[in-house]
Amino acid sequence: MSLLLEPFELGFMRTALVAALCVSACCATVGVYVVLRRMAFIGDALAHTMLPGVVVAYLGGVSLLLGAALAGVGTALGIGWLSRRDALREDTAIGVVFTALFAVGVLFMSTVRSFRDLSSILFGNVLGVSESDLLAIGVVATMAMLFAIVFHKELELTSFDPNHARVIGLRPERVRYALLIVLSFTIVAGVQAVGVLLTSALLITPAAAASLLTDRLSRMMLLSVAIAGLSSLVGLYASYYAGVAPGAAIVVTCTCLFGCAWVLRWMRSTRVGRTSAFPSGR
Repeated sequence: MSLLLEPFELGFMRTALVAALCVSACCATVGVYVVLRRMAFIGDALAHTMLPGVVVAYLGGVSLLLGAALAGVGTALGIGWLSRRDALREDTAIGVVFTALFAVGVLFMSTVRSFRDLSSILFGNVLGVSESDLLAIGVVATMAMLFAIVFHKELELTSFDPNHARVIGLRPERVRYALLIVLSFTIVAGVQAVGVLLTSALLITPAAAASLLTDRLSRMMLLSVAIAGLSSLVGLYASYYAGVAPGAAIVVTCTCLFGCAWVLRWMRSTRVGRTSAFPSGR
């Protein structure tokens, strides 16, 4: 028991745990819709295109999270607008915006004297989360959860049957824009925990693992949040006892749990196949 409690006797570890669980909850919740809508590439693009906003904020001496948020929202709206044009498909618009803004971020980074100044944003620093950062992460997590709860029916219907949603008077494009904006803020919260380079994994992997275990949306969300939360806890223990980077440990744990989910699904399908091949009865 002492091994379990010892890390969290330290104040910064308790703060890191709360921050990691908040990030896990919002990323896992929004990530379910990202996986269902096949928007994984958008999530990865948003995570990387926040880099120029972070660098500009650093150079200007303002909040890095504010810079990331502005860059993320701008990217989300830009991708949504470009993909509505007949001349460009969505994946093409994402590729253009993603590569251009990430290159701008690298260009700005070359003007910074020390790469170490921005390493926490690139790779995460959940152990260095301050009280003000924790408050911002908590607000973003609450906003994402409320969005998922309040607009649950709209999100579910536009995810599975957008044509029927139009017939009954919903605007799938507006719902998509709202989801993109919430997604961008969710990624901003994830940047503080696991960094720009690993946020897309925290957003996609728990939801993908949950989708292998159930087809029901409510169960998928609960499983996704549980997988992300467990990964955060294990990652922090690994950081404390093994001295490894917590962000990377969290993502590696997520990936291992995804592997377990894949094995469980394979075993279930194999069992069902054997049952159907040898039916019981007369």
